Amino acid sequence: MPKSSIGLSENIAGMLCYILGWVSGLVLYLIEKDSDFVRFHATQSIIVFGTLTLASIALGVVPFIGGLLAPLLSLLAFVLWIILMIKAFQHTRYKLPWAGDLAEKYARKDLI
Repeated sequence: MPKSSIGLSENIAGMLCYILGWVSGLVLYLIEKDSDFVRFHATQSIIVFGTLTLASIALGVVPFIGGLLAPLLSLLAFVLWIILMIKAFQHTRYKLPWAGDLAEKYARKDLI
């Protein structure tokens, strides 16, 4: 298995991009310099879990509907978290419909 610039195998580093949501994605995005695989997963983590975090905050201020939709959003976040960590650990470049395309665009090394 190829190694990332931080000394971990790409699948482990890719999985770690999701472990703390957008926070771990941001950390790995900033420190990974070589692996397109890790940078892709870090970017996708930032996009997906950053969006879910912002949506959760927005739902928190909506009185009735927010209380109804927040548990569904939490369930969605949990399911995505598990799936994305498993796919990264399997060394699969698993793209979510809109976030994956953005992640590919912004994960390129020439943007550093």
